[in-house]
Amino acid sequence: MKTVFLLHENKEWSEPLEIALNEIGVPHRVLYMVDRLINMSVIPPKGIFYNRMSASAHTRGHMHIPELTSGLLAWLESNKRRVINGSNAIRLELSKMVQYSALKDVGIKVPRTIAATNNGGILDASEFLGYPIITKHNRGGKGLGVKLFYNKIELKDYLYGEKFEPSIDGITLIQEYIKAPESSITRVEFVDQKLLYALKVDTSDGFKLCPADSCEIDRGIGESSTIKLKIKPKFDIVDDFAISATAQNLVPRMERLMKTVGIEVAAFEFILDKNNNAFVYDINVNTNYNKQVEKQSDVSGFTALANFLSQVSKG
Repeated sequence: MKTVFLLHENKEWSEPLEIALNEIGVPHRVLYMVDRLINMSVIPPKGIFYNRMSASAHTRGHMHIPELTSGLLAWLESNKRRVINGSNAIRLELSKMVQYSALKDVGIKVPRTIAATNNGGILDASEFLGYPIITKHNRGGKGLGVKLFYNKIELKDYLYGEKFEPSIDGITLIQEYIKAPESSITRVEFVDQKLLYALKVDTSDGFKLCPADSCEIDRGIGESSTIKLKIKPKFDIVDDFAISATAQNLVPRMERLMKTVGIEVAAFEFILDKNNNAFVYDINVNTNYNKQVEKQSDVSGFTALANFLSQVSKG
């Protein structure tokens, strides 16, 4: 069995996978990318390298770690190392503009979107699309910068006020607002380019939709919280998603995108409009799973991921 190297910058998100790997005896090492030296004058170690770098790294004080990781992945690939979610995958993770082009290439609908680098451009784009509109960060994660505006006055107050959040890459996306009949979106999880399950995610409290257990605690609804749990759960596994008409249309296209780009583990998020048209608006190459939600089924994301890494390490 080859050693599996886990590349990441968030220890809380890495620990559940490490536990799952230990449970089935997969040899692994953690490459915590923060303040790490990359000696490109030597040959990299032999093994399997799994990239779990997140677009939201800068929110944890790790602003330039994705760029460092991109360089590391290129170095590994040039030395013929087996990399899972390599250079092409991290390119998508760090840019929704790149994601939308890849989605359109496989025939998946995305909301009409305009990219802007200054306030004037954001206002012009909003007028072109027509209100209501959503703004979001091109390099996002965790719902960063996602705001809904119904008119120009609201948007200008935000842009020129103290609460404006610029994207870390300087690119703000202005997007048509897809109004769903229900306040929810669907998140579709894949491991080894195969459908794992789909989650229905309640959006009535906003757009911060991270499913990781640590995110649940951040929202104040973890086990240590004194706040009462909401009657309506944030996440819910969708029964029989695989045989639904929506899945029959979307899943093969998502699988084709992953094969074309070179993504092996990912989550796609989509919203349905009033006519049941699905619009995909985000691809998460660094995906996480929620243990509480998975108790509803016999599927565990981190177990499936550990089993996949085990198979690769034996190959």
